[in-house]
Amino acid sequence: MVDRFSREITYLRISVTELCNLRCRYCMPACGVKKKRHADMMSEEEILSAVRAAASLGVRKVRFTGGEPLVKRNIVSICRRAAAVDGIDEVCLTTNATLLPDLALPLREAGVRRVNLSLDTLDADKYAYITRRGRLADFYRGLEAALSAGFEKVKLNTVLIGGFNDDEIVPLAQLTQRYPVDVRFIELMPMYDGGDFGPEAFLPRDRVLEQLPQLERVPADGGVAQLYRLPGAHGCVGLISPVSDHFCADCNRIRLTADGKLKPCLHAPDEISIKGCSEAEMVEKFRLAIERKPPWHGELSAEHRSHAGRNMNEIGG
Repeated sequence: MVDRFSREITYLRISVTELCNLRCRYCMPACGVKKKRHADMMSEEEILSAVRAAASLGVRKVRFTGGEPLVKRNIVSICRRAAAVDGIDEVCLTTNATLLPDLALPLREAGVRRVNLSLDTLDADKYAYITRRGRLADFYRGLEAALSAGFEKVKLNTVLIGGFNDDEIVPLAQLTQRYPVDVRFIELMPMYDGGDFGPEAFLPRDRVLEQLPQLERVPADGGVAQLYRLPGAHGCVGLISPVSDHFCADCNRIRLTADGKLKPCLHAPDEISIKGCSEAEMVEKFRLAIERKPPWHGELSAEHRSHAGRNMNEIGG
C-alpha cells in the first residue's frame, strides 16, 4: 500500500511485550514498567491476525521487538507462524542477546532470517551501567549463539551517546573485522527523559566518520543506514541518523505496540487501536494508519523532544 506521500509501506515492526530483563537508560525507567493486564495486551492470535492483515496490504517484512521479545514465552511460536503467512518474505528480530543462548537455534529453525543485537559498549562496567543490570559476558554468549545458529545476517546496534561511548567508536566498528557482523551506530533519540543525558549526549553520525577516515562508502542494502566498510572487514559499518539527517521521505514502515496500537510514525502521538478487532477490521485500521503517516517526524534534538508519548520499550525498538 502507498501512503499520501508516495511511500510504499512494506515493513511492519511489532512489539510483543513492554517488559525487558534489562533497564537501558535511554529506553525505560530503572524500576521497569508497570505490568498491564494480560487481557489488555495483544494475544498470539491477534498478533498473527495483524500480520495477515498487513500482508494483505503489501507488507513483506516483519520485525519482532519489545521491550525484550525473548522474555515472551511464546516468541518462537509467534515467529514460526508469522514466517508461514502468505506474502511475508522476511521475519527478523531485535534483542539484547542475553537470552539467545537457548533460543537462537529454535528461532532460526522457526524462520527468523536476521537478528539485530543491542551493544552500546565493550566495557563490562559501562555495560552494567547503561543496562542497569546486564552483564557483557551474557551478551557475548548470545552473539556466539546467533553466529552459530546460521542467521542470514547479524547486526549489532549501538546507540551513539556523547560522554559515554564516543571514545569506543573505533573498537566497536572494528568488531566488523573480528566477526561476520554489521555494526550500526544509531543517533540517540530524545524520547525517554530520565535525566541521564544532557545536550552533549546527542551526537551526529558524522562523529563516526571523523574517527574512522578509512571507512569506504558501499551501496545501500535497502535499509535506512548509510553503509561503509573498513579494510578487510567481514561486515559493514552503518550510520543511522534520525536526528541530524532524517530519512522520513523513504520511510516504509508502520509499528504495532504490544497493547495493540498502530503508530503511523514513531515520533508522533497518533495511535489507532486494533486490539479486539476482527482481521477484516484490522485491514481497515492498517489502511487508516498508513493514510495518516506524516511527511516527517518533526525536529528532534535535546531541545525538541519526541512527541511519541511513550518510552521506546512501550513502542518497540
